[in-house]
This record gives sequence, C-alpha cells and structure tokens, in this order.
Amino acid sequence: MLIRALLLATTAVLAVPIPAGAQTPGPAEPATVGDTPPQGVLIFTPDFFASSGPNTALDMIGRLPGFGLDSGDNDTRGFAGAAGNVLIDGDRPATKSEDLDAILRRISADSVERIELIRGGAPGIDMQGRAVIANVVLKRTVQIERVIEVNSYLYPDGYLGPLLKGSWSRREGDDQLEASFSASADRTGQTATGYRRRFDAAGTLTQDADLDLWDRYRSLEGTVAWQVRVGGGKLRINALGNWFDMASSIDTHILSGIGSDELNTGDYSSANGEVGANWSRPLGERAEIELIGLQTYETEDSLSGSRTASGGTDFGSDSTSGESIARAVLRFRPNDRWAWEGGGEAAYNFLDSTTTYAENGVPVPLPSASVRVEELRGEAFGQATWRPRASLTVEAALRVEVSEIRQSGDSDRSRTFVYPKPRVQLTWTPIPDHQVRLRLEREVGQLDFEDFVASADVDLNQVEGGNPELEPEKSWVVEGVYERRFWGEGVLTLTASHREWEDIVDVIPLVGGFEAVGNVGTGTSDFQQVQLALPLDRFGLANARFHARYSWNQSSVIDPLTGEARRFSSQLANGCGVSFDQDLRGGRWSYGGHHGCNLDDSFQYRIREVRRLETDPDLTFFVQWKPRPELTLRFDAGNASDLERRRTRFVHTGPRNSSPLAFREDRGTRQGPFVFLQARRTF
Repeated sequence: MLIRALLLATTAVLAVPIPAGAQTPGPAEPATVGDTPPQGVLIFTPDFFASSGPNTALDMIGRLPGFGLDSGDNDTRGFAGAAGNVLIDGDRPATKSEDLDAILRRISADSVERIELIRGGAPGIDMQGRAVIANVVLKRTVQIERVIEVNSYLYPDGYLGPLLKGSWSRREGDDQLEASFSASADRTGQTATGYRRRFDAAGTLTQDADLDLWDRYRSLEGTVAWQVRVGGGKLRINALGNWFDMASSIDTHILSGIGSDELNTGDYSSANGEVGANWSRPLGERAEIELIGLQTYETEDSLSGSRTASGGTDFGSDSTSGESIARAVLRFRPNDRWAWEGGGEAAYNFLDSTTTYAENGVPVPLPSASVRVEELRGEAFGQATWRPRASLTVEAALRVEVSEIRQSGDSDRSRTFVYPKPRVQLTWTPIPDHQVRLRLEREVGQLDFEDFVASADVDLNQVEGGNPELEPEKSWVVEGVYERRFWGEGVLTLTASHREWEDIVDVIPLVGGFEAVGNVGTGTSDFQQVQLALPLDRFGLANARFHARYSWNQSSVIDPLTGEARRFSSQLANGCGVSFDQDLRGGRWSYGGHHGCNLDDSFQYRIREVRRLETDPDLTFFVQWKPRPELTLRFDAGNASDLERRRTRFVHTGPRNSSPLAFREDRGTRQGPFVFLQARRTF
C-alpha cells in the first residue's frame, strides 16, 4: 500500500502546474554567495522558519524542504572523507570527534541570519564532494546566549536516565567564544527481555530459554571553541574531551531442554581528546587559502566473559589510537563561470592493541592478538567548476591518495597503496523548480584498523582473528537524481545509482579454524529511492508536513565458501519511513510522529553460520510546548509499538558449504516503550 501511495503521489506531483514566476516561499532573496548566483542556490531567511518557532540552527536545518542532515563519518581517517553536509559561515568545523548536530544545537536560531541551500555548487563554497550543502550564515551583531537542558529517559520499570547539558556562547562577527558540557547516565536498547529457542537439524525443539539483557553507561563531555581575526584571516581553535564507561550482561535461564544457565558480562571504557584549528583568509578578491590542523587521541579497555556450569571463556582488549592531520586548500575564482580548487592533506594514524583469550582459564593464542598498525597517508586534490550558463554547472575533480600501512607485533607487514579517485558531476536546472544531478565517481573505502586485530563475540562463542592482508574496497558509481519542488515546501526526489565493486570486505576463513574480516572479490549493487516532502496547507492543515521515503537495494557478490551469488551482508532489500508534524500558534505548540516501516530483513554470512536479522517497524510520537520564548518543554513517546528484534542463526558443525546443520537458534528481544522528557531554558 505504501509503494502504491508513493507512486500515486509521484505521478500527481509531476503533473502539478507551477504558474510562471512562482517561487518557493522563503528563498525570495537572491543568493549572496557569488556575483551572479546560480539557480541552484536557495535562501531561507528567519521568516521562513517563524511558524515553527525554532530554538536552534539544528531545528532550522530540520525544516529545510528536501534536505536531510548528514553528520558525516567520524570514524573515517582523514579530514575530507569525514565531512558532513552543513557549513557554518562557509566553513566546516575543524573537528571529527564531535557530531555536526551537536555543534548546530549550540547555535541559537536568533543568531542565524539565513541558511543557504546550495544544490550543485556555488562560487567560493567548498561542497565537500557533495551535491547538496546547507550553509548556515550567522549574524554579525553581538549575540550572547546561555542554555541549560535538563532531560531524562523514563522506562517501564521505573528507571530514570538523566541527561544534563549546558552551553555558553558569545558571537560578534568573526569573534566567537563557545563552551559546552554534557553528562548522562542511561541505558541503551540492549536492556531488554526475550527468549532463545534452539532446534536440531530435524526441527525438533532442543532448548527453550528466557533472556534478561541489561546495560548501563555513563558519559561526560566538554568542549570549547574560540574564533578570532588573526593575520588578515579568521582563526578558529576548538578542543574536546570525552569519557565513557559501560557495563552489560546477558543472563540466559534454561526453561527446558539441553544446556545450562549462562551469564555473559561485558565492561568497556574509553577516553578521548581532540584539538583542531582552522585558519582561512582571502588572497585578493578572487582567491582564498585555508589551513587545517587536527590531533586526536583515544584509549579503550574492554573485558567480556561467559560463564556456564561447565566452565567459561574470557576475552580482553586494551588499545590506544591517534590521528594527526594537516590540510591546505587554495581556492581561486577568476570569474563567475569558473572556480578552481587545489591542495593536499597529510595524515598519520596509529592503533596499538593487545587482546587476550582464555577458555576455562587456559590461554588460547589468537591470530594477530598483539598488533601495532600505523598509516602514513598523503592526498593531493584538484577541482574545477564550470558554469557555462546559469542553469548548468559542471564539476570535475581528481584526488590521488598514497598510503603506507605498517603492521608490527604478531605480524610484521608493510604495504603501499596508490588510488586515483576521479569525479565528474553535472547539475542542470532546465526550468525553475526542476533539477537534475548526475555523478560519476570512483570511491575508495578505508580499512578499519580494528579488523587487523583479533576480536570476539563471547555471547556467541565466536572469535575472530586479525587479518593483515586486508585491502580497501573500491567502486565505480554512477548516480542520477531528479528533484522537483512544488507548493512552496514540497519536494519530490528520485534517486538511482549503480556501483561496480572490487575487493568487497566481508568474512573469510583463516587457517586454524578461525574467521576474519577479509576481501571476497567483485560485485555489483543498485539503489533506487523515492522521497516526498508534502506540505499539507492545501489539505486544510496549516503549517503541517508529511514526509515519506521508500528505497530498494539490489546487490550481488560471489560467496567465498559456496561459490554462488548472494546479496551483500547486512543489506536491507527495502527500506521506508513516514513522518508527520505540525506547528500551531506560531510554533508555541508542535506535535508529530514517525513510523519506520521497514519491510525486510538482512543476512550476515559467517564461515559456520548464517544470521538473519529482523526488526519490527518502530513508532514514535512527540509533543512540544513553548510557554515562553525562552522555555521549551518536550515529551517523546519512544518505541510506542514495543518492537521486537529477532535474530535467527543457522549454525553448522563446520564450514557451512561442506558441513551439516547443527542447530537453528531463534532469538527475540523487546526493550519496551519509553518516555523522553526535556526542559530547555535560555538566559
């Protein structure tokens, strides 16, 4: 029914006539990002957001029609690959440890002069390799703000998970000073109750057990940022410190059948720090230089164990890691038709890890149990943007990455990789409110240093060895996007892409009966998606919006054990979601809900087993009230559908391609509904 509704809506939207000269409400002013603004830049002033009464820049970003926040991938090594899709005053924050949404949450809506939605590029704007970017432009006047948030999660068993946040900021043009802190003590969705049932190869029930899952975590975080004019340019320095601690357990109680009660426990702690700096200055009217430096450091400790009547296993790990980045970019715009950008990035990364494993107190040697991994990486890049006319933008870019990865300890190895990464992107706006974006690019993934080191899932009695032979996966991607804007805030987006993969990363067997993350060869994947943002004013619901998304995934790779084609591990064939929200009385009241209507399950392919993972659709609701402009009260009903997470394991006596089925295990858990309460006060 949802697919049919989306297709009917798509047909109707494509047929909607737009009167000549009609414009989207909000972007009524010309963009100021260039002398001759391209059609792809839309300007949203505070008046556009007035009906929703936003508190922060994050709230405003959430209201941009047809735009979804992407905070980037903070786990990606290097600076460019971890970029999100929001800039602040044309710059990206020089941080990787702090999420973009946290930075935007500290910027009050009163401090925002406008938001530029840039589709396809604009002069002087670093698109971070993306087709669509939002640029938050701040006011130049003095803005001082103090914010306190008192939040809490309330669970059915009466447990309270408090979350306290505070921030202070002062902004006056380019001079800015910010500080924030947060502290929380809560639990995750892994605190749940459930069942576990095992069946033999003939389908006979051999074990029935109850599960009691429990976890708790504590965290502290503090940030500070300072921006000032230095050397004819703008310098921003930021620092962050974070501490996290978590304990968990899974208590399995046998109700009937073979086996004995089992207790699995885990303890994890980490601490990390980061210091970053960004300096940029104009070089005349048409050029700009930007310098970025970043340093991170992190320590992690974990210990997990499993206990039964017949004995137990223990797995421990201790690691330190860090990253040093230096980046320089030079931009030059000779005229409004051409823009050039070039530069380089150098990075040094390391991971020093030691792992231990024991069965019934007897140490068991693991492949790559004690390893130090180091990477020295350099990247040179250049990009040209050409606008032959206002409706057409062509971008051509080339990045060349050279890296050397050295591994020492249980395995001594050094390898050098050289990867060119070209990209061509075309953005065409043939008529107002219609835009087509085409992209051809070679993408290269990054190796996860954790895959070089042994690891374990103690509750599944599985151990993975480290693999020093890993190579990053590569792909050629061709993508097309059609965007249709209508009815002011309405946006229909159709996306289709195809990828040709090399060195796909999955699970492979190792000598000695272990398994590890490794490369399994070539493959293909296809992706299609329909997204609809529909304003409901014409249906009698003022300041109300309906959003819907449906996606299809197809993929094929040759299984390293069976030699047969199958889907990529952990990939959903279909995904969808619908949401509704409405603002009342100028944003004094707001309410809405979200339904995650995923219709499919995913599979994970191991050496001795196949896992099928399935999660029921989730349902959440919220109500927000602002009794005064400076005070916001919010109520969220999370997991209102009391969804169940199911996992089925088909476990073989040996490699699954040549060994019979030993048993099938069905597991289901429910977290239960919960409530989130928030009180936010500005001073």
